[in-house]
Amino acid sequence: MLRSYLRLTLFALGLLIGIQVPGFIDAYSDHVEARRLEAQLGLVGFQETAGRFFKGDLNALVEHYRASEDAVFQSDARSVSALVERARLLDREWRIMEGPWYAQAWHVLVGANSEIRRQVWNSYRFQVLLAPEAIAWGLSCALLLAWIIESLFVLLRQALFPQRYRRRRRTASPLPSKR
Repeated sequence: MLRSYLRLTLFALGLLIGIQVPGFIDAYSDHVEARRLEAQLGLVGFQETAGRFFKGDLNALVEHYRASEDAVFQSDARSVSALVERARLLDREWRIMEGPWYAQAWHVLVGANSEIRRQVWNSYRFQVLLAPEAIAWGLSCALLLAWIIESLFVLLRQALFPQRYRRRRRTASPLPSKR
């Protein structure tokens, strides 16, 4: 009986963990989009200057600043270059997060920007979503976690008590044939 309750608890834990996945992916996506828009706003003035003098090429503007004899322009070149790189990174992250759900999930799990993922994790509020995708994630995680733990338990039991397992298999064999 205790084992049944442990299984149910494990299943419920997997369900609650799985339900968090779509919420966390959405929070990461929202965070990336907000930062991307902020980065674009920070580049508006430089984009206008690049549009007027360099056909919209921000890299040409940065190179012009770097080539200048003026120390202020050279300093601005580093700042603008950092802003441009940040905007590109956030744009790349945003495009990935606009893709299919499985690409989003894989990206957040293994390919996401670690700084952004950590900030999202620190500010993430756990919630129980009853959206279809959250329910699907929850049931999938619950079944997977229960299957993995049950398999580990069976393997551990077979390794620790091999005689018991063999005896059980013999008693579970089909009825002897009639002679």
